[in-house]
Amino acid sequence: MGNRYLDWLRQADADVQHARNALKAGDFEWSCFAAQQGAEKALKAVFLKLGMEAWGHTLTALIGNLPKETRVPPALINDAKTLDKHYIPTRYPNGFDSGAPRDFYTKEEAEKAIQCAEEILDFCRRQVG
Repeated sequence: MGNRYLDWLRQADADVQHARNALKAGDFEWSCFAAQQGAEKALKAVFLKLGMEAWGHTLTALIGNLPKETRVPPALINDAKTLDKHYIPTRYPNGFDSGAPRDFYTKEEAEKAIQCAEEILDFCRRQVG
């Protein structure tokens, strides 16, 4: 089977587009989650391109496991930390003492999540050439 890094990158693009669509629809929690998913898939595309495996969903850990010669900008690590916070609580009501995730996420958070995902996606596109 061939290297499918381009499939992962295409899906990353689609996930970030879904984040934009969810933002427009006012589904801010789903926008944040889709942004996190897009960034995760983009990073995994880089690992695949390099012939490496990547497991897990923590973007900060994924970035930290990239080869040193990849030279990750420090701002990207902050983007990853921002998005890592959206992996579980965006989807599960027990992430909060009461209420549903949709009660807690804001338009500004969704916009920031999309911005962070786009930064990571752009970085990953440059890595895979």
